[in-house]
Amino acid sequence: MSSAVGTTEPSRVWSHPTLGLHALVDASGAVRLGAPGQDWDRLVPLVEVTATGHGRLWSGERFIETAIGERLAYQDHRTVRDGSTERTTIRLADPVTGLATEVTLEAGVGFLRAGVRLVNEGVEPVRLESVTTLTLGGISDPGTGVDGLTLHWADNSWLAECRWRRARFRDEVVALNRSAHGHEGRGCFDRYSQGSWSTGRHLPVAALTDRDGGAWLCQIESSAGWRFETGEREGAAYVALFGPDDAHHQWHQTLAPGEEFRTVPAVLVRAESGGLDAAFATLTDYRRAIRRDHPDHRQLPVIYNDYMNTLMGDPTTERLLPLIEAAAGAGAEVFVIDAGWYDDDAQGWWDSVGAWEAAPARFPGGIQEVLDAIRKHGMTPGLWLEPEVVGVRSPLADSLPPEAFFRRGGLRVTEHGRHHLDLRHPAARAHLDEVVDRLVGEWGVGYLKLDYNINIGPGTEHGTESAGAGLLGHHRAHLDWMAGLLDRHPQLVLENCGSGGLRMDYAQLAVAQLQSTSDQQDPLRYPPIAASAGTAAAPEQAAVWAYPQPDQSPDEIAFTLTGALLGRIHLSGFLNRMSDGQLGLVRSALSVYQDLRAEIAAAHPFWPLGLPGWEDEWIAQGLRGARSTYVTVWRRELDGAADCALAVPHLRGAPVDPVVLYPATADAEVEWDAAEGRLTVSLPRAGTALLVRLGGS
Repeated sequence: MSSAVGTTEPSRVWSHPTLGLHALVDASGAVRLGAPGQDWDRLVPLVEVTATGHGRLWSGERFIETAIGERLAYQDHRTVRDGSTERTTIRLADPVTGLATEVTLEAGVGFLRAGVRLVNEGVEPVRLESVTTLTLGGISDPGTGVDGLTLHWADNSWLAECRWRRARFRDEVVALNRSAHGHEGRGCFDRYSQGSWSTGRHLPVAALTDRDGGAWLCQIESSAGWRFETGEREGAAYVALFGPDDAHHQWHQTLAPGEEFRTVPAVLVRAESGGLDAAFATLTDYRRAIRRDHPDHRQLPVIYNDYMNTLMGDPTTERLLPLIEAAAGAGAEVFVIDAGWYDDDAQGWWDSVGAWEAAPARFPGGIQEVLDAIRKHGMTPGLWLEPEVVGVRSPLADSLPPEAFFRRGGLRVTEHGRHHLDLRHPAARAHLDEVVDRLVGEWGVGYLKLDYNINIGPGTEHGTESAGAGLLGHHRAHLDWMAGLLDRHPQLVLENCGSGGLRMDYAQLAVAQLQSTSDQQDPLRYPPIAASAGTAAAPEQAAVWAYPQPDQSPDEIAFTLTGALLGRIHLSGFLNRMSDGQLGLVRSALSVYQDLRAEIAAAHPFWPLGLPGWEDEWIAQGLRGARSTYVTVWRRELDGAADCALAVPHLRGAPVDPVVLYPATADAEVEWDAAEGRLTVSLPRAGTALLVRLGGS
């Protein structure tokens, strides 16, 4: 289906009333995406492209207002409907370079997902340097324009994941008096990844909210470079979402005539009211819709992992067998042997990994003795694996072909004692397929924790490709490899881990079943991470450590367990050394979790105190389920009052009877004010937490 071009006023080629968006084409053929009622000049070209020899029309830090973006002209569009989803492809063309562009807009309930395909239909090569996946202009507060907007983003780093920040839009994008200068500023607010840890600096998620509770929330789905940009255009805000680019990721790609390039996907969520809570509810539903179906998402088994604050990479048969028995007795359903099971090297395992064979000295009776013990106790055995790396002292560093590894400047890349496999190479993929098929098919392992503990930098330069293009190629091959494992082993569960939460993106979480949220070992530092994990992953994919220990008090044991009850429990700790009373606290927590987990898989996260600050004394996280609402509350310090009031507006007016599900040892009191939709929690001691169930949805 197509639309005529040539009218004086821009005409509509696509619209989505629920999102309040439409795409308009003017007499020149330019297409722009924005909200109805916004002036044409406030909107941004549907696709922005920089290419060598074809840069920007206004130089600066912004990657909009590009020469190619301004020239791209409408050709036609087509729409396909599939249930509640509508997919429209808009074709554009640049008469100068011959670039043909297909923009696919997939609209669902409250969201718009986009992807761009570029084809060189010209006669000369085109060297791409940046391409937007999605651009949107005309964002403003209904009453105050951009002055009423608030910007939200999340810093992310090792041991300190999901740290959400907020600032007035005007604090980050200052007013410059455009009429006095005749142009917009040269700057913008942006956040981007660096190297192969996609979330080593920030989450690929950001938002703009207005004073009336409206929210625009976006997510970029890439493990190989991404960038979010916002700024001002004609008195309104714009948003531009990118995969890798040359300036930030050393990505460029030359398209010879006939060649094509596809961007990474990105999604935009719109909530007309309810702010970030409403927007994240829609994003959670979207995340569930795009991921690979797997029974783990519905079963949510309790996972015991021997690593955190316990064996710490030093497993042996002697140490594992008592833990296996204790974990099963507490209620665990999966038992994971973490790092070190392959270590039989006097110099240590870090720089010798790659073969993934069990260490005979660690398992005198063979590792099968331990795996059989796990199965005998009714649990699924799991193993830790770091598949993309090969230690510099590993025999595989010499036996695999040089082309199977990352290289830059003709040299093999080395980082922290490791080389990096390029999974586009058949030898690298065959090696890892053999490893996993042996562990799963022969050893009977049903769970793999796939870790990633180095940042390899911008990528690999095999042939004439740029480093960033090499990283993107490997990233796509890595996703295909994981999907292939699940095709061959449909019951296998894959956990995505990157030194905790340093590759927490929905390119990988659309394939993997779980996401490690952190390596944080201090139970008092974990609550802001656990509470905010629902911003990075669906609750049933967010694995939170709970590591009770025999030397902890009842409050401390309950504190670390409570924080995992609204996500995925990653239980650890020396359970075999605990007293009956201490084990009773563990069993009680797991029993509560097993009773409520069926609701987690369809529930929506919300934050009764707002997204937490890193040093907040009181922190709260909620899940809004079909039958009940659950709220976890932590009190970390004693600086303030012993009471905390939490807003639960969706239950305002409901005759709720709050019930403390866990623990029974915190001396907690709860009170519900139906008229205000407010839950008041009293925790008289620091370092305590509780889980409350509220009736209603």
